[in-house]
Amino acid sequence: MSTVSLVWGILALSGMLIGLIPCLGALNWLNIPFSGVGLIVSAVALSKEPPHQRGGAVGGTVLCSLGLVLSLIRLLLGGGVL
Repeated sequence: MSTVSLVWGILALSGMLIGLIPCLGALNWLNIPFSGVGLIVSAVALSKEPPHQRGGAVGGTVLCSLGLVLSLIRLLLGGGVL
């Protein structure tokens, strides 16, 4: 489960980076819910995994939250959120 959350975080951060390209900023509207679901999956993985196997879940949590926050900031700066 922690591997799934880590891969989800990598995909969320990749989607955010693609959304930084001009004319592709609307991708951030899809990335925000994707990152939110990734945070939920990461939280479940953190609660289910034993303490010595939580590295992937922690990485997924960090990457999903970073993708979520940066996507929101990009939409705010670009005028996508009124």
